[in-house]
Amino acid sequence: MQSGPLDLQAYLFEHKAQQAIAMKNAKQVILDVAKDFEKMTGRSYSLFEEYQLEDAEVAIVCMNSTAGTTKFVIDNLRAKGIKAGLLKVRVYRPFPAKEIANAISHVKAIAILDRADSLNSAGGALFEDVTSAMYVENKHVPTVNYVYGIGGRDTKAEDIESVYTDLLEIVKTDKINNPYRYLGLRKEGDK
Repeated sequence: MQSGPLDLQAYLFEHKAQQAIAMKNAKQVILDVAKDFEKMTGRSYSLFEEYQLEDAEVAIVCMNSTAGTTKFVIDNLRAKGIKAGLLKVRVYRPFPAKEIANAISHVKAIAILDRADSLNSAGGALFEDVTSAMYVENKHVPTVNYVYGIGGRDTKAEDIESVYTDLLEIVKTDKINNPYRYLGLRKEGDK
């Protein structure tokens, strides 16, 4: 026997609207639980993590373990005087759109890293959500998307550094050329 929720057409629309309100309210619940967790463990979490973002001129937005490699690269770039930063997304649904848009609105160029491609030819899912958030909040920052790491492909510090190099070039020239890019893609003749 299998059972599951059933919502008939008479009230499905109203229930979907209630669900949307619940998702908006879930952000505060997540933050409240994070405060309780911090009291218990001393570790603080939010909807996203900002690393060297406050005064950053160029920034990467990514999720998961890639943030560790990105922090390493940021530290090296900062030692050279380059103001690089990171926004690591921790909560994806509900998407903290307004909060992310405000956190990155001051930078001069943004790269959004997606570990999955989309068949829409308009960028990965994180790219679409961040750029949508920026648009809705009327924040205009040159933004590019990098698809990387598909199939477990390693993403090295040199790869992340090349993204920051590209961002600095975008700031310098004020040109994006191609907003949809691949990071670590083998070229013909590579092994």
